[in-house]
Amino acid sequence: MNRVATVLLTALAPVSWGTTYAVTTEFLPPDRPLFTGMMRALPAGLVLLALARVLPRGVWWGKAAVLGALNIGAFFPLLFLAAYRLPGGMAAVVGSVGPLIVVGLSAVLLGQRPTARSVLTGLVAAFGVSLVVLKAAGALDAVGVAAAFASSASMSAGTVLTKRWGRPDGVGPLALTAWQLTAGGLLIAPLAFLVEGAPPALDGRAVAGYLYLALANTAVAYWLWFRGIGRLTATQVTFLGPLSPLTAAVLGWAALGQSLTPVQLAGMTLAFGATVAGQLGIRPPAARPLRSPALPLRSPGRSDVAEVAPEALRDVSRAL
Repeated sequence: MNRVATVLLTALAPVSWGTTYAVTTEFLPPDRPLFTGMMRALPAGLVLLALARVLPRGVWWGKAAVLGALNIGAFFPLLFLAAYRLPGGMAAVVGSVGPLIVVGLSAVLLGQRPTARSVLTGLVAAFGVSLVVLKAAGALDAVGVAAAFASSASMSAGTVLTKRWGRPDGVGPLALTAWQLTAGGLLIAPLAFLVEGAPPALDGRAVAGYLYLALANTAVAYWLWFRGIGRLTATQVTFLGPLSPLTAAVLGWAALGQSLTPVQLAGMTLAFGATVAGQLGIRPPAARPLRSPALPLRSPGRSDVAEVAPEALRDVSRAL
């Protein structure tokens, strides 16, 4: 498949994620970020795991846990905490720094030197998003802002490490997505019950919301996202991120009767232009292979997590 088609399919992921704030506020029980994160990740991971029927081997038990923690286990609760404490627009503004974080981490972990073009494109994208959601920004909430920034940093680090580590030989993006969603969901589950208590009562509206988040918004969207990371550069993938707040703005206009001002339309144009520019003129790194080498058999008496721990901790510490 050619690169344009890959970009378009990968772009469906942030487009789907642009509906997350609306679904969270309109359909789901209030103030349950951990439970919501668990319900979004764990069912999706188990469904994909049943479809893929492939488990990690060797060091990939540890790598899947690290990636699952960054891309899912930390990202989801922080994202929903921001959604509950901030207007969707403000959370989107803070989260729009993701492309700039990825540009920096790609220089450290992937050896991709930042260019003036990529930095400028990231700044234009963030500025365009801020114009789109300026009207909805409202008052600042320190915890919400910190959660939004931390969620963006976690996802950015996970994106770059996913590109750095590739995937085992013979393992497709469906299995890699299943491993991460399952690991992330299992990480969130005990925290949800310890911090938030018993699950809330769910009506039909909430059940529909969770089903949508788990299947379309997570299982399908993350499969497309990780598939795109395997075929594009980390910078190209992350520059698709502004499509998420743009989708949220269009959804608010089309479905919720919200108006779009000339300033917001100008911001949408800037952000969309930056998204397109982020796909142009970026060469994939030649040195790093797409897939990881074939995995060795498990060493007797040696923990798989222990095998990957030195590399994982080193890479994550450099990333964060």
